[in-house]
Amino acid sequence: MRTRNSAVAIAMALPLALTGCSAFGVGGDDDAASTLTFQSLAFQDTTIAATEEIVQAWNDANPDTQVELVQGSWDNVHDQLVTQFQGGTAPDVIHDESADIMGFANQGYLADLSPHLSDDVKGAVSEDVWKSVTAADGAVVAAPTLLQSYVVFVNADAFADAGVEVPAGEQLTWDDFQALAKELTADGTYGVGWGMQQPTAAVMSLSLGFDGTFFSGGGDSASIEVGANELAVPERIHAMAYGDRSLDPVSLTQSGSDVLPGFFDGKYAMYVAGNYVAQQITESAPEGFNWAVLPPLAGTAGTAQAANPQTMSVAAESDNVEGAAAFIDFFMQAEHQASLAQGDWLIPASGDARTLVAEQTAGENGWEAILASGEGLAAAPFQSAVNYPQWKDQFATPALQQYLADEITADELATQLTDGWSELG
Repeated sequence: MRTRNSAVAIAMALPLALTGCSAFGVGGDDDAASTLTFQSLAFQDTTIAATEEIVQAWNDANPDTQVELVQGSWDNVHDQLVTQFQGGTAPDVIHDESADIMGFANQGYLADLSPHLSDDVKGAVSEDVWKSVTAADGAVVAAPTLLQSYVVFVNADAFADAGVEVPAGEQLTWDDFQALAKELTADGTYGVGWGMQQPTAAVMSLSLGFDGTFFSGGGDSASIEVGANELAVPERIHAMAYGDRSLDPVSLTQSGSDVLPGFFDGKYAMYVAGNYVAQQITESAPEGFNWAVLPPLAGTAGTAQAANPQTMSVAAESDNVEGAAAFIDFFMQAEHQASLAQGDWLIPASGDARTLVAEQTAGENGWEAILASGEGLAAAPFQSAVNYPQWKDQFATPALQQYLADEITADELATQLTDGWSELG
């Protein structure tokens, strides 16, 4: 899920919060049974601080089962886990995302958490979100923590200067969004900037708003179909970039972080990104920058987006599966999830934690719209497709990049996506 492009540079500069044991793995010294390694992918200062506080609170309350915090990176977590699982050096507690873990689960690398999580933790998360972390055999292979949605940020002063009212309400249709972008486009400025250097996650997620599911079935038997519903989002983005020219086509080749300065400078009246970017805006925006978050984007099927939560799993090889699961249960408590969510400007999977965030933020600085965007999050078929991570990297991302660069047609895009999946099968 989210923030991979900026994660490496930040994470590499951060010190590891270690407690003096080996960096990875379970076993290998006399304290292995009472020391759990937790590989965290948190990278923003606020979230790292919140994670360290949770770990410290656990360690203070559980002197016989200590947690050692190890810094990982979103940019290479999949390959790193492959190496760790194959080498028998996986951390006890694994931070990842639901779209990445099912292949590991099917290979038997992840423990079933269902016997170990409390009823309070289970009941605070919707059944639909639990589906995103449930294997075909019914095993719950992770606890879902934080969720990302894609939202539209606006430069409120740019709207005012153009005499355009900032939309309100429960949702913003794609038709209205496109009309807004066109209305706000003028000489030297675009209605929208959208960093789509890595486009697959955004396209797959937002496509649910048009009933674009891409996959049916699950596991090794998942099949793909790329039709009008699946092409709706990329075709609309393409039309804005090359039809009415309301979306800067150069921004489509850039990362979200690369596009953000243009948003600050007034080059774009609107900026589409994961909701976590709100943290970067609060930290980096020029003094007096007036911004807001629009209501959730809605397609023909409403505001649905893919629920691809960050996850907490336990390595099946851990010497202390029960203790690791108990730490995850502690990590999932509402006050902890609310703290982490505000650090990353993400949406807690826990309803109790969402309520706390709403109370603690009073809905200000975009939080009302961000939390509202979480209401449409649902499990997506691609999350249970075992070969999805490989298909995404090898076929979907390069094909979408070509299409959004106006190098291939929509029909050619559909063919590449379909043939790529068949090749993996």
